[in-house]
This record gives sequence, structure tokens and C-alpha cells, in this order.
Amino acid sequence: MKVPEVGIIEESIVADSVKPAPIFENDATLGAALEAAHIPSLMMALVHLTGDMSLLRGDIQPEVAFLGDANAGITPEQQQSVREIALNALKKYRDNPTLPAPPSQADIQEMLTFLIGQEVSEAYVDFLTAELALEGEDPYAQPEVFDIPQERRSEFRVVVIGAGMSGLLAGVRLQEAGIPFEIIEKNPDVGGTWLENTYPGCRVDSPNHVYSYSFHPQDWPQHFSQQKVLRSYFSDFATDYGLREHTRFNTEVTSARFDEGNRIWRVELAENDGSTETVEANAIISAVGQLNRPRFPDIPGRERFAGVSFHSAQWQHEQDLTGKRVGVIGTGASAFQFVPIISQTCNEVRVFQRTAPWVIPNPEYFQDVPNGKHWLLNHMPFYAKWFRFSMFWRTAEGLLAAVAADDKWQRSERSVSEMNDLFRGMLTSNLEENLADDPDLLAKCIPDYPPGAKRALIDDGAWLRSLKRNNVHLLTDPISEITAKGVKTLDGTEHEFDVLIYATGFLASSFLHPMKIYGNEGVELHDAWGDEPRAYKGITIPGFPNLFCCYGPNTNIVVNGSIIFFSECEIRYVLGCLAMLMQNDHAAMEVKRDVHDAYNKVIDAGNKDMAWGQSSVNTWYKNQNGRITQNWPFTLLRFWQETREPDAADYMFD
Repeated sequence: MKVPEVGIIEESIVADSVKPAPIFENDATLGAALEAAHIPSLMMALVHLTGDMSLLRGDIQPEVAFLGDANAGITPEQQQSVREIALNALKKYRDNPTLPAPPSQADIQEMLTFLIGQEVSEAYVDFLTAELALEGEDPYAQPEVFDIPQERRSEFRVVVIGAGMSGLLAGVRLQEAGIPFEIIEKNPDVGGTWLENTYPGCRVDSPNHVYSYSFHPQDWPQHFSQQKVLRSYFSDFATDYGLREHTRFNTEVTSARFDEGNRIWRVELAENDGSTETVEANAIISAVGQLNRPRFPDIPGRERFAGVSFHSAQWQHEQDLTGKRVGVIGTGASAFQFVPIISQTCNEVRVFQRTAPWVIPNPEYFQDVPNGKHWLLNHMPFYAKWFRFSMFWRTAEGLLAAVAADDKWQRSERSVSEMNDLFRGMLTSNLEENLADDPDLLAKCIPDYPPGAKRALIDDGAWLRSLKRNNVHLLTDPISEITAKGVKTLDGTEHEFDVLIYATGFLASSFLHPMKIYGNEGVELHDAWGDEPRAYKGITIPGFPNLFCCYGPNTNIVVNGSIIFFSECEIRYVLGCLAMLMQNDHAAMEVKRDVHDAYNKVIDAGNKDMAWGQSSVNTWYKNQNGRITQNWPFTLLRFWQETREPDAADYMFD
């Protein structure tokens, strides 16, 4: 395999390594910026700025509550008091930009406890302190690689499949380690899902300040940025880190076969022009994701429709929907985002719903980040660290308990625990508040399954408002067939459309589809899996040496965290595996079958104890046999711990 010369990154890529910009603003500008501050994060930054812990020991104490306000119940009067203290501290720092001694480890633990609102265990202190990276440390680095002679590293070749979020991350880490690699990308540019999905309203549904690489923060324009912004982030990232010269675009991996005699992978490539090529690699990192192959519903007659039809992931922008009658099949994340937009110009939109989604209200979903908050993130020392961490916690372990099942709870199709029932009540109240004037629509929008059993969707009210428009109709009658004119439902009604849009998700359980991957003895991966895709830690698979997956089986998240966190953990683990191979001059490593099987029993048991494992509701989390193939059922702490470094005892080497 011919690869470009690897330029080793001499210094580890570290989180938030750039110091805040100097402060030149006048007092009025500083005061205006503080009006937009996230108060708990501001209080944390003040400790660094002043060295005074007393602010955390007084009357101002954050409250922890589901769907609580961002400032954690701190009263307006208390907020103003904190802003006044901060203004004085910033004025002093502006005139004398020096910081006191950093907080001690005991102080950091107290700060974490204050911000989280509960005592944190020693294990959590290590994890959360690493995530904060207050001293610029890199919590996802794998230093063992650098102990290997560069000559040995330069002989090892890696093929990375996919130039989306995980593939680019793999490229940066391999480049940092001085390991030659090539990224194979089927599309003409990087970005993965953020390149392919261009439907109106497409945006991220994790807070953007955690949906970014830990070592490459961004001053995001919105709290939940749009597709174009995300695409630019990953595109610029690829350019900034020199990854484009390592990427072969418009090229698809059709198959890969492990050569047991030579202990290498032979990877078959197909170019867009029809040409083919075979390249060799010591290891493969699959970074193809789970949500990249559109899924069409198994409804009779799809080919009969005489109008325009397409999947939301393959949006036909040349089609002007103005004045058209549009049918939308599905009420998942994409429909949530594009229906409020297209309904403003369409003559009529009829949305076919099989299962109502739970709606999590978030008033910031479409909002710009205020100018004052931009200023604080860029200028106030340590504010960005603590703000990112606060978002990380609120969207991570903070919600996990609300979807965990209580085996003594007897109403599993409504809720799975007392806390989950409370969560249900809060979400139901939001629906009732927004749809009180339309009882029929309200009845259609209240799910009949526990919160967390399916993917919940974020909304600031735009979705619910769009459903109340005179030209929008939410239909819950099951579809019997697609006709030449439109959609026929079981009640016999034929709904006529000019355009039919499938918002029906992806082939999530078809991991690595449609590639053919042949491991030991020529066994193909999908034949080995059957309908049960499994992997050890979601990364390695028995019988497939030196094959590593990102976003593999059971590494999806439901309520806790950002998928980028999982990818950073996974790539750290993979680099540890490569280090073990090279350190001991091994050619191949393969996870032991018993280790893999025991791990998956734990995963299955864990998923059964969560809302998505308790409920019988249909969801893409499950395969056709009802097994949860997608989700990680435990804490982020546990995944972080389990992927810090590989254990040689889990593997066979040769």
C-alpha cells in the first residue's frame, strides 16, 4: 500500500491548549458579557481567577433536577451577585493578567461535587478531572505507542474505512503516533453523515460544546449547530491536520480478506470510474458508522408511486416543494427537523406516524450562542473548560438514572421506575401545555412506552407548532400500501401526493454493510454474526484478527453523552492494541472467544435493565429478534475505564 509520508506530530494534541485571549474590553463590555454567563460555570472559573473557594461554600448551591433550567435553580438575585464578583475579578485580571496557584486536588473534588450537586466517588474524580483537562493534558492519548522505535512504527500499515468523525479522529491519532495510514472514503469529501445529510433543518441534537473533539474546541455559532456548520468543522479539521493527503476519495471498500499465511489484510477497492485495486494493510480500522445506509420501509408498492419520491438522507434539492402535496413517512429525528420548514411553503403535508416519539423540550435548540457567552468562552480563563464539562455532565450521567429500570416496578409499558415515571410526567406536561387546545392531536403525540425506550427528540416547540398548522396533518392509521397516486391506509383511504419523502432512518443493525469482510478460514463477518452483531467492547471480533471497529455493536448512546466521546475512547483503545502488537513484534491479535462471549452476556444483561430493554416498543435499537444490538447500557465512566488500555490477557497473539 502506498501511503504519503507520515509527518509525526511532535507534541501530543491536547485539549483546549490555546490560552484565552487577552482582555482589553472596558467595564461596560465586561458587564454585558457576564449577562450571558452560565452561572455554575462562571463560579468555577472564579475559583481559578481568584483562588477563593468560599464562593462555593455559601448560600448559593445549584439544584439538580430533570430538565431544570441551565442555571440550576440559582435565583436571579444570586446570579447578579455572582456577576458582580466576576466583574471585579475580571477587571483585576485585565489589569494584571496573572493567576493564583491552581486549585488543589481536594479543591477540584469539591468543585466537581458543587457543580454536579452530589458527592462524587474517587473513580469519578479521576475520570472527570481527565475530561476537564485543566492543565492541558490529553485524556485520550496512548503514550505506549511512543515507546516503540519509529522504525518499527513506520513499517506498520493501517487502512481506515471512512472519513467521517471517527475516521478523521483515527487519522489524527495514527499520524500523531507516526504510523502510516490511508483513509478510504466513498464520498468526494470528508464529513460522513454531515456531508451526506443535507435535508432542510438538519442539525446536531447533542449540545455542540460536547459534540466536538476534546482537543479541537470550536466557538460554535449555535447551541445545536446546523449541518453546514458541522460539515465545515470536520472539513477544516481534515485540512488543519493534513488528513486530505492521506485520504482516497470516491473510493469504496467492497471487501477485505485476511491472509492467514502472511498475517495481513488484502483490501479490495472500487473507484467511482469502475477501476479496482487491492491494497495491503497490517490492520483495518472500520469507521463507517451505523447511520450511513438509508433504510426504506417494507411497504408494498413503493415502486408504483408516479410522483417524486426520495429518502430524507438523499434529499433532492432540485425539487421545489412550494405548493406541493407532500407525504412524509416517519416521525424520527429527520422528520422532526424538516417538517417544520417545508410545511411553511407546501400546500399540504401529511405525516404518517407509526410510533409517537418522546419530545424533550429545550428552548436553546435553535438559538444562537449570545455574544457575551462567545466572549467568555474565548477570554475568561477556565470558563470554556467548565462550561464544556457542565454540558458534558448534564447530557451524560445526569440523565442515565432516569431510564434505568427498577425490577420492583410493575408498569413497564408506561414507565420502568419511579424516577422514569417522574420523567414521563414532565415530558407529558410539556406536550399538554403545547397541545391543550387540540385534544385529538395531543392523544396522538403522547407515547405509549417509557421514556428512553426509543430515541427521544429535542424540540423548542417548532415540531409541535408545525403539527398545529392548518396544512399539516398527523396520521396514525397504519399504511397498507403505496399506490401510483400516494399512500393507502388500512382504513381504505388513499392519500394523494405530488411528493413522497421517506424519513425512515438507516440500516443501523447492518454493521459494515455492504462490505464483505473475510476473516480466519475465509469466514465472512456477516455470516459469522447472522442476525446477532456483537463485538468485544464494540471494537474487536473473534476470528477477525487486527480488525477494529468504531461505533460498533453496542456502542450507541441513548441519553448519556456525545458519540464523539465514545470514538475518542475507542481510538485510544485501538492505538493501545497496535502498541501491543509492535512492542512484542506480533503480526496479529485476536480477541478470545470466551472473553468476547462473557462480555456480551454482561452487555445483554445491562440492556435488559434499561428502558429500551424493558419495553416491547419497536425501535432501531433492536434487531429482528428483539436483541439490543446498538446500545451501551452503562455509565460513561465505565466505558472510559474499560477502554483506557487493552489487556493482553484478553487476546491471542501470533
